[in-house]
Parts: sequence; structure tokens; C-alpha cells
Amino acid sequence: MAFLSIFLLLAGCAGNAPRAPATTAQTRPAPLLLISIDAFRADYLQRGFTPNLQQLADTGVRAKAMQPAFPSLTFPNHYTLVTGLYPDHHGIVDNNMLDPKLGRFSLGNRKAVADPRWWNEAEPIWVTADKHGLKTATMFWPGSGTKIRGYRPDHWLPYNGKLTPTQRVDRVLQWLDLPPGERPTFLTLYFDRVDHEGHDFGPDSPQVDAAMHRIDAAIGRLIAGLKQRGLYRRMNIIVVSDHGMAPSPASHVILLDKLIDLQDVTITSMGELAGLIPKPGRDAAVEAALLKPHPHMHCWKKQDIPARFHYGSNPRVPPIVCSPQTGWDISTSGWLATHKTTPGSHGYDNADPLMRALFIAHGPAFRDGLVVPEFPNVDVYPLMTHLLDLPAQPNDGSYDAVKDMLRPDAR
Repeated sequence: MAFLSIFLLLAGCAGNAPRAPATTAQTRPAPLLLISIDAFRADYLQRGFTPNLQQLADTGVRAKAMQPAFPSLTFPNHYTLVTGLYPDHHGIVDNNMLDPKLGRFSLGNRKAVADPRWWNEAEPIWVTADKHGLKTATMFWPGSGTKIRGYRPDHWLPYNGKLTPTQRVDRVLQWLDLPPGERPTFLTLYFDRVDHEGHDFGPDSPQVDAAMHRIDAAIGRLIAGLKQRGLYRRMNIIVVSDHGMAPSPASHVILLDKLIDLQDVTITSMGELAGLIPKPGRDAAVEAALLKPHPHMHCWKKQDIPARFHYGSNPRVPPIVCSPQTGWDISTSGWLATHKTTPGSHGYDNADPLMRALFIAHGPAFRDGLVVPEFPNVDVYPLMTHLLDLPAQPNDGSYDAVKDMLRPDAR
């Protein structure tokens, strides 16, 4: 689920830890703008509602798809994109999780979301950029409103879901109008409406099509603004999504209370990924009930999660993890008595085509009219650190896997 109403952050900009000397205009790399369109499934581009995105793809680089990290949820994947680490390695392992020392993290727990200790297991690219003298600006990116390892972006806003796509674009353009000493070299921009409509009406709904059209109009406004400022041919732009979206019929529900005694477990998350912690002495009973085959769900002990998921070593991953079949939901009778299921969901097996994400890149560093095969989203981070001439922090990505997207002189 997109991060609606989750940031309780102090507005404005706070001082960062000491940084390297500021770069000069001669040494500063070309500006880089990272745009996320939450839940824009890779095949949405073919629907014909996004001519501006299509133009960027046709005159730049487009991937057939980008594979999200597991679980294919918003917070884990947005942090993967800016750290190059799988969720198991950067610590944001779910939208809802328990930490042995910090307690509970959830999208609605504003105090937890603003606590840097949840984010400090990794260093996002804006922190590295700040350390090396580059100015940064983030428009609504998970983690960007809290001080991570002593740094937060130079320019940022607390999340406000009422800010329209046009207003978000205009703020980014305002940041690019700042004097050279304050102007950001690395920026992010986030749009959430496609995700909301996908959840509320399903991925094949006219509401999703309308949301795509609206976001694309904002992208058009951005392009026009960059051209007016002489930046369009000088700025590298990467457009991604965090995951796709699948239809989830209301009848496709797996009830945990039909399988186990809920008094035997602490539930850390439900929905498209369930995490459970058996209570003392109840391990055997819970494992016997959940680890056997189920028609629409697979459960594992965390140490037995398939290696392809790169998931299960972090202390925040609960002892038992259950992944439902795409389109199914793991819930309880009590929860369903007071909540409704949604027609669209994500968080499923990241190899499922319905979870595939968008990737488009355009700018002076990128080749023209190139279509590349599907690749994992951990590779976006080393691509960005290369473009910004920054030392990549330890990560799970591969620059060699994506360098052919670049013009020879930019490699």
C-alpha cells in the first residue's frame, strides 16, 4: 500500500553532519532526477494513456520490465531503489514489522516512521551525495524526512497526500531555480495516485487509466519546465515504479483463524505477506498447521525461505513467513468483520509478471531508443552512483549489468 498519511515529520530543512567541500560548476555531475510512480505495472505503458512517458522511453532507454525486490511492497522497494540492497539487508523488510529492540513499525505509526533507527541499517544515495558535497532534494520518498546516519536531504517536504501531481512537479522546478550554491544535483519525485486507484478499483479499472493520464500530464509539465530552463538535454531522468498490481477478488481470502489458534501467535503483518511469531511453547503446534501444503498459500520458517527471494536473515523477518498465491489475501475473521478487502493488491512473489515494475531512463548519459531485458531493481542504485560520480556503498546490485544502457563516453 502506498504511504498515505504516514509521515509526521518536521517541515523544512535541518542541519546535516559536516560534508565534503561543495563541488564547483565545472566538477559537478549532470543533475539526476529519480521519479517513482507507485504501482505503475510495466505493461501499463502499453495502454496508451501516457504519451509523455512513452516519448521518454522512445528517445531513451526502456526495460521490458524491472523486477521488484521481495516482498513487492512500497516501503521495502523504495528503500531498495536508493540503497541497492535487498530488504533483508537494508532492514525495511515489510510495510509492517517488529524489531526486537525498537518495537512495532507500521505505515500508520508516525513516530516509528520518523525514527532514524529503523532506517540506519543502510545509507541511501542522498546521504552519500550530501557527504560528498552535492545538494539533494526529495519529494516524498520513504526515509527522506528523517535524519539517517546524521544526514537528511537539503530540501524536502513532509508527506502530504493532498499535494497534487502538478504541485509536486512545480516544487521540483522551484528547487531547480535555486541559486547554484543551493541547487540540488540529485532529486526525487514521487506520485501515488496510480497505486491508490489500483487498490480501490483494481488494476484494470478506468480509474487507474485516468490516474496514469493525470500523472503523465504532470510529467509533460515537468519536461516543459526543464526545457524552459535549458535543463532537458542536460539532466538525466530515471522513471521507475516500486512494484506492479494484481486483481484481488473479495472471495480470495485465506483465514488464519481457520488454520491456527490466534492466541498462539503474534501477527506482525497480514495481507499479501503474513508474518507470525509463535508464542513460547506453541512453536510445534503453529508449525505443524502452517508449514504443511495449502492450496493458495506457502509458509516457511524464515531460514527455509527460497534463496531467490533474498529474504530471511534479518532479525525483523519473523520466524514464520506466509506468501499467498497472487490475488489472494491472508487475513482473519475478526479483521474482515471491520475492514474490506481491496480489488487490487501487491506484495506477492516478485517473479510474477503482475508484480513487474517500470523502468525508463532518458538524458545525456543514456542511449537513444534502446529496449533492455528485465533486470532486478537493486541495479538502479549502482547506475545512479555512477552517474553522480559517487562511491557506491556496499550493495546487492551490479553496475556491469546495466552499463550498456549508457552511451560509450558515459560508461
